[in-house]
Amino acid sequence: MSAQGSETPKAFWEERYSGSERVWSGRVNATLAAIVESLPVGRSLDLGCGEGGDVLWLAQRGWDATGVDLSETAIARATRTAAAHGLGSASFVAADLADWAQGAESVEYDLITASFFQSPVALPRAQILRAAGHRVAPGGHLVLVAHAAPPSWAAHEHGGAGGRGHGPQDFPSPESELAALALDPARWEVLAADVRERVTTAPNGSPATLLDSVVVARRREATPEPLV
Repeated sequence: MSAQGSETPKAFWEERYSGSERVWSGRVNATLAAIVESLPVGRSLDLGCGEGGDVLWLAQRGWDATGVDLSETAIARATRTAAAHGLGSASFVAADLADWAQGAESVEYDLITASFFQSPVALPRAQILRAAGHRVAPGGHLVLVAHAAPPSWAAHEHGGAGGRGHGPQDFPSPESELAALALDPARWEVLAADVRERVTTAPNGSPATLLDSVVVARRREATPEPLV
């Protein structure tokens, strides 16, 4: 395995998902669910969908839901799960989002989500998120949920320059997310930009907390051009 500094995101994440067991729980991100559950259904896109937990949850609620991820293994696993549950409205694409961000795709989405779209190996995250903003349909929403800090039980494990953990600079804040997005106030309304605490259970069974950076923005409806 190459050093972290030269390893590509695709190679890192393909190895991450290469085992025979699921990496994630398969459940929807609770913070995302709380935000999205009251929105009218439509067409959605999940960036860095992994094994598809959020996409499958959206499809179960009537969304025409698509997930994109670097890892072909993760996408294959998500596709099999969708088929096993008869979720024909859930689809998955193995693709490099850096290439997607530079593409000319014209499809617009009523909802674009990115849940914990963070990587120990470098990827052009800000570029991808800005491109996602251009794909949100008028009246649609962009929802970003990111780890804002290490989990309470593992804070001491993060920040090492030579390890696989995230350093403090790798944890977005709502302010840094908004700066990366560079949303035009004439076209966007920011509905939420805050850090939210979740209560969870640490691996050893003790109570623990997680902090999520949350940004929710709604693209304003198109307004007619004034008559000359």
